[in-house]
Amino acid sequence: MYACCPSDVLKAREVIRGLAHVTPVMCCSSLSQISSEATDLPTTLALKCELFQRSGSFKFRGASNAVMSLSPEQALSGVCTHSSGNHAQALALAARSRGDCPAYIVMPSNSPSIKKVATEGYGATVIVCESTQAAREAAATEVAAKTGAVFIHPSEDPRVIAGQGTLTLELIEQIDQVLGPRSEKKSHPFDVLVVPVGGGGLISGCAMALQSLVPEGGAPPLLVGAEPSEAADASRSKISGVLQGHLDGKTPLTIADGLKTTLGPNTWPIVRDFVDEIVTVSEEEIKRALRLVYERAKLAIEPSAACGVAVTASPAFGKVLRARLPPDTLSSVLRGDRRLRIGVVLCGGNSDYKA
Repeated sequence: MYACCPSDVLKAREVIRGLAHVTPVMCCSSLSQISSEATDLPTTLALKCELFQRSGSFKFRGASNAVMSLSPEQALSGVCTHSSGNHAQALALAARSRGDCPAYIVMPSNSPSIKKVATEGYGATVIVCESTQAAREAAATEVAAKTGAVFIHPSEDPRVIAGQGTLTLELIEQIDQVLGPRSEKKSHPFDVLVVPVGGGGLISGCAMALQSLVPEGGAPPLLVGAEPSEAADASRSKISGVLQGHLDGKTPLTIADGLKTTLGPNTWPIVRDFVDEIVTVSEEEIKRALRLVYERAKLAIEPSAACGVAVTASPAFGKVLRARLPPDTLSSVLRGDRRLRIGVVLCGGNSDYKA
């Protein structure tokens, strides 16, 4: 039994309809060409632009689903969480959107200042703590005990997982309009979905969404996680088959600050069973992808969002495609009958900008 199932994602879409934006899907021929050269396969990337979501990231989907699912009594007591930024902003905005729900947010001292300022701007009470997972959890527990607020975990809460998956439901509906109709009518709208991995809430929700709409007689697309090599707990978990934490228990150093968190007991079983591969990328690859998206696609993403693009520009991704794609799909692509259709989640755009 999983913490979130496909029907939960479908329900979440109705709960947040009208609250969360339907974000655009965009293409960039330069990025597709770079991916094609790196993988030695003809690919077309469809970028799901969650940087245009309310609060600046996909996190508003899960936060609003969780907040809107509270009883009136629970809402009056408020919500609390610990977050380095994107979930913090999202929960604060979701609570304000409900109108009768205070928000208490524990943020580590090294959180990007733009995220802290935005969280306070949405009306939340921010409590700053030391930049360790233990300190975050202890502070949030204390806040919940003092205020009676409902704790909403950034990635483990089933309502959050379900809400995040709604972006995949949108992508499924949008991608034919962007990439054109499919040659195989019973096929899924895309061949591969690439999703950044931190705590695993996003990729778990995406996995459940893909399972909800598998064509009759077909199969879901490949689901590939994108993870910084400096914070590769999910990759090591997949390889070992056992949930792993950070190496030596230390918080990793990566430019992709939103992906420093680890999988947990609710997200790990879904990642274990439904994510096909996790590809890791170096800090230099992330920085290069970030610059490419800025320069070629003109999209102001944050470094965590660049991880997915970095994966598509990696030869390692090409090896995954050749090993994992259905033989008939790979054959048609190699014959030149069509290009691979690859969805890439650009998870957010909340960065500190230095003049």
